[in-house]
Amino acid sequence: MATTKALLLTILGCAFFCSAVLAARDLSDDSAMAARHEQWMTQYGRVYKDANEKARRFEVFKANVKFIESFNSAGNRKFWLGVNQFTDLTNDEFRATKTNKGFKPSPVKVPTRFRYENVSIDALPATVDWRTKGAVTPIKDQGQCGCCWAFSAVAATEGIVKISTGKLVSLSEQELVDCDVHGEDQGCEGGLMDDAFKFIIKNGGLTTESSYPYAAADGKCKSGSNSAATIKGYEDVPTNNEAALMKAVANQPVSVAVDGGDMTFQFYSGGVMTGSCGTDLDHGIAAIGYGTTSDGTKYWLMKNSWGMTWGENGYLRMEKDISDKKGMCGLAMEPSYPTE
Repeated sequence: MATTKALLLTILGCAFFCSAVLAARDLSDDSAMAARHEQWMTQYGRVYKDANEKARRFEVFKANVKFIESFNSAGNRKFWLGVNQFTDLTNDEFRATKTNKGFKPSPVKVPTRFRYENVSIDALPATVDWRTKGAVTPIKDQGQCGCCWAFSAVAATEGIVKISTGKLVSLSEQELVDCDVHGEDQGCEGGLMDDAFKFIIKNGGLTTESSYPYAAADGKCKSGSNSAATIKGYEDVPTNNEAALMKAVANQPVSVAVDGGDMTFQFYSGGVMTGSCGTDLDHGIAAIGYGTTSDGTKYWLMKNSWGMTWGENGYLRMEKDISDKKGMCGLAMEPSYPTE
């Protein structure tokens, strides 16, 4: 009996000791995470209105860091996630500020001409990167304004202007945000790349970024801005056709719509994005090339507008030629490009 009691006490003692150790470890983990959050706040200049808001954001930050670390530790993936400027946002908050209202899926489209229809796939280069040809301006940051459509359209326009004139000019997204408001496009509340191209044509071009700088908010249209670049028209790439998209991207940067709301998109840090992804188009980016990794994975090279701390210094690689005709995250559903 005494032996049984002693054994029971030993077990209870171990239980208390183990729970105490676990509790201490949790406190230590929380303390380390809190320090990491403080460091992150300094890095990204984040300031909260009060202690309650900070405590709530810390819990979101902690959950997101755990998600990122769990994803990366799974192994056998072709891409990885990282802590970035969105790590204190829930995925719903991220969708509300960065996607959802940014790109509005098109009403029924009337097919346009596709000038690259008769280009032979076999004649295309194996790798294209318009950055190396000087047709891509540095990464920009749309901030809290849902005008990815403007950044996507401007990136494609900057590309064709460079190809046509030999001059790379950074053009004004803010002019689109402020002035292109009489059709589908609604500034920070979202829009369409095709409608942006229509505005540029009707407006006689766009002015430079420096003369009409980005404000990350809706503003009053400044009329009389001098045009720095023009386009003559635009064309849609045949829908759900990655081969057709390849023909277009081999010849110029192309505006692309994707479903950018997944957590893997929110925290993408590098590699070739593969696997499951939605196709509810809500974000506009620009396809600026394609290629194949050393392990044979084909990819599209995309320019995003979330600053250089997101992705591969602001860029993204997405798997190319997948079985779903819509493409990774719907990238083949609604591509288009301006024409000279």
